Amino acid sequence: MKTAPASARADEPRWLTDEEQRVWRSYIDASTLLEDHLDRQLQRDAGMPHIYYGLLVQLAESPQRRLRMTELAMSAKITRSRLSHAVARLEKNGWVRREDCPSDKRGQFAVLTDEGYEVLRRHAPGHVDAVRQAVFDRLSPEQQKSLGEIMRIIAEGLQPSEAGADLPWLR
Repeated sequence: MKTAPASARADEPRWLTDEEQRVWRSYIDASTLLEDHLDRQLQRDAGMPHIYYGLLVQLAESPQRRLRMTELAMSAKITRSRLSHAVARLEKNGWVRREDCPSDKRGQFAVLTDEGYEVLRRHAPGHVDAVRQAVFDRLSPEQQKSLGEIMRIIAEGLQPSEAGADLPWLR
């Protein structure tokens, strides 16, 4: 879309300027290509999509390598339905198991198995190399810091804390 004229009415959309449009499209291109790059690397090397790898990492970094399913969905920024499907696939591979929560009959934990931990340990070096080559090796330390600050601001703005917020892990 083109830039709105300065005399635009208040009820009209605030169209992106040419520069904003350039930035937006660069972001979309980079994020789409990066996710595809990381997904292909993990599919090729570990036989799993990037989202599954991220779940294994979250579990590996948790006390006793376990998290409540709701907490795992929140940390992964995905819906509970998508998480349930992913955990079912990871269970089938023997990399994760579910355990009932003793204090909440409806709650469950996802637990990283020893086999899942070994898969993660084996494939982490290749994945971190792919991330480093795709992102960090291309940026100066100052650009890395700026990128981190910008992404944090955007993420915080998209995670309202008020009740009833429409967030993936609440769906």
